Amino acid sequence: MRIRTLPLTAASGAALLAAALLPTSASGMPDPPFVREGSVSAADLLAKVTSCAQVSHGMYRTDETAAATVPVCGKNGAVFWTADMDIDCDGQRTALCNEHTDPWFLPDTAFHQSDGRPLRSDTLPYVVVPGAGDIWDYKAAGIGGGSVVAVVHDDEVRYAVVGDTGPRRIIGEASYAAAEALGIDPDPTTGGTASGVTYILFKDSRVSPIESHEAAVALGEQLAEEFIENN
Repeated sequence: MRIRTLPLTAASGAALLAAALLPTSASGMPDPPFVREGSVSAADLLAKVTSCAQVSHGMYRTDETAAATVPVCGKNGAVFWTADMDIDCDGQRTALCNEHTDPWFLPDTAFHQSDGRPLRSDTLPYVVVPGAGDIWDYKAAGIGGGSVVAVVHDDEVRYAVVGDTGPRRIIGEASYAAAEALGIDPDPTTGGTASGVTYILFKDSRVSPIESHEAAVALGEQLAEEFIENN
């Protein structure tokens, strides 16, 4: 199995040449993503995921009390689903993500930075995948920590990595930074959106180091173009 990777050094060539600082958000931090994204449009990606070849053995809930209505679907080179977006503020404690701002806060993530520390959810756009179980096993599908994800909401496309795992029967969650990048309220208690988010996870891809958003954007743009060409 060939793993497509893009280390930070590779990103420094293609992606960083096009890098541009974005405005500072109300949080006092640069609005993620930290490099410009958008050579592949939301419309072009969504046109390729209008039908679902279901690969999950059953459906997921978007919340504990919701009906199970969300399948994981397969395409050439990717899996995808369309769901809500709950906010994951887990990982490193920061002024925005901690026990006081998030009643469900956990000081760890399933996957860690290159220095061994948990990911930082308020600066790194990442997606949460359901824990491997009887409905679907992300690992068997060629997805793992650092896999690249195109996240589509309204007319926006932003790239993220797989950074955490969640409950085995619930789907639709991403980091504070991922939500903020898409213009979704990132507040872990009151934010998120109830529907309309499409997550396209590219199989056998990996960003190294996982915390390099620039590398995720560079590889994500490449894989998104390939996805459109091959489906």
